[in-house]
Amino acid sequence: MIHIKTLLDEYRKKQSKEAKEASVLKFSGVGKKDVYNITAPFELSGKKVIAGRVEARDSEASSVNLFEESEADVWVKIADGIDLPLQDPFYTRINGKVILGGVEVIFFEDGKANWRTVFYQLNDCSFAKKLFEGPWGMKDLRLKQLSSGNILILTRPQGKKGGRGKIGVTMINDLDELTIEIIDDAPLLSNQFCDSEWGGGNEIYEIDGRVWVLGHIAAFDDQGNRHYYAMRFCLDWETPAMVEAKIIAERKDFASGPMKRPDLEDVVFSGGLHFVGKDAVLYAGISDAGAQKLKIENPFR
Repeated sequence: MIHIKTLLDEYRKKQSKEAKEASVLKFSGVGKKDVYNITAPFELSGKKVIAGRVEARDSEASSVNLFEESEADVWVKIADGIDLPLQDPFYTRINGKVILGGVEVIFFEDGKANWRTVFYQLNDCSFAKKLFEGPWGMKDLRLKQLSSGNILILTRPQGKKGGRGKIGVTMINDLDELTIEIIDDAPLLSNQFCDSEWGGGNEIYEIDGRVWVLGHIAAFDDQGNRHYYAMRFCLDWETPAMVEAKIIAERKDFASGPMKRPDLEDVVFSGGLHFVGKDAVLYAGISDAGAQKLKIENPFR
């Protein structure tokens, strides 16, 4: 079982005193709304795009839009691009098609909410075809087509099975086999988050026959403030278990910036990685109010 304190102590001991290369990403075409919890850039219809969560500072009602880079670190909303009622976008490719996912949230009059992960196929920047709706109460559902052709599924149940949020894993042969029952029945990884903490997978990578996961690990402090850290781990499929887990970035590695609320100041939500030689660039949502990128050592080396 892993604990934030242990991982954070190990991370800070190994860090250089030199400042990391962090860059604030700027977004236009959204008025005064924030853009955060972004993906890493990906190719779609011959364009390099980022999907981002667009939201007013005083609201949780959000949309997911696509942005194209106009100059270094400046991203412009694609005017006729998708506008999906989702939070926290992510993408993957299955059979050569771009699959975009996000969290659909419904709000009730008593202030409570419920959510589920929804997947769309993007044929181009302006058309999204809904493919699948995950079980209610589950965020951080992720898919990855492996070199074998099989599709790896990471789940993240909460409640009776997953507590505050634990990662499960299963496999299917084809996207047509994806069902809520298969997701609900996925066994949880051993050697993962303790019961007082939680986390989830954000992006899956297959490298030299091993499956690695970029994710996040989080906890509350005694004052009820949230603390989110970017992490990575290797998936031991046979057990199944989380192995070689480590934190790869924390909030203070990034540039200063706004926060949605004081309890969200110390939040890094992993979006994706772009690999540059021996290094990598981590794209992340920061403090639920902005987006940045951070140059780090390749976390899978």
